[in-house]
Amino acid sequence: MSFFDTLAEMLVLLFTIAAGFLANRLGILGGETDQKICKLLLTVTLPAMLLGAVSTGDDLPEPSVVLGTLGVALVFYLLEFAFVLAVPPLLGGTPGQKGVWRYTLAFPNVAFIGYPVVTALFGQEALFYAVILVLPFNLMTFTLGPLLLTGAKRFSLRQMFSPCVVAALLALILALARLRPPAVIGEALDFLGGVTVPLSLLFVGSLLAGIPLGRLLVSPRLWMLTAVRLLVLPGALCFLLRWMGTDPLILGVAVTQMAMPAAMNGSILCMEYGGDAECMAQVTFVSTLASIVTIPILAALLF
Repeated sequence: MSFFDTLAEMLVLLFTIAAGFLANRLGILGGETDQKICKLLLTVTLPAMLLGAVSTGDDLPEPSVVLGTLGVALVFYLLEFAFVLAVPPLLGGTPGQKGVWRYTLAFPNVAFIGYPVVTALFGQEALFYAVILVLPFNLMTFTLGPLLLTGAKRFSLRQMFSPCVVAALLALILALARLRPPAVIGEALDFLGGVTVPLSLLFVGSLLAGIPLGRLLVSPRLWMLTAVRLLVLPGALCFLLRWMGTDPLILGVAVTQMAMPAAMNGSILCMEYGGDAECMAQVTFVSTLASIVTIPILAALLF
């Protein structure tokens, strides 16, 4: 896909994010409404989307392909955590800021923005591979996330059994066993999951409307971190996966997911566990805005 074709797809997503931003400014979204939308996404529509990805369509990938995708996921997260160890000491900053740097490098926005971007660039068939690749994200973000942000590990077994984690695990089992639910259930899951993409983008836009913009341009650390998150990490992953001879579709999905901006969950975790919420919000805004340009550039150069 050319730069301009990809940019056009990104602008469609940006339009929906802008609509969420405007809805927040008009008082339609924000506050308790955003909290309820987030809960709806994480407990109902996103799990339905994950299961719908393996419950409809003509053919499921062979188990060897699924296992190969999990192997790519291992490379994906090992590379990220290598950067988590290496980059924050170079950037410096307060302990709270270093926690934000660590979280940003470890957890890209693979769900709320990553899924619609992968679908836009590679088609609906690519969604299954994205689901498998981000399974570790679902398992780690609420367990290791607080540790990276605050340096104090907070863990609960309930976090390992959230609806998204259960749905992702069930989707993996269905794929490995090459099983499908009855057609009507698959269609219902796919129909309900289809709400996730536009609703999640509206949610992202509403969250961005509450971020203070005045100090965004005064921190070179923030912009260097954004460059590493959006350009260096996906470039390094692309090099490794090409060296490994990875299937082009899986490579494209993995590199695209790696090129996503900072995960939205970071701000929620900062508020809950005492991290630097303002810094996290700033990183989220800058990286999300910059990704509108960097993702088309990467798509044009790498695929």
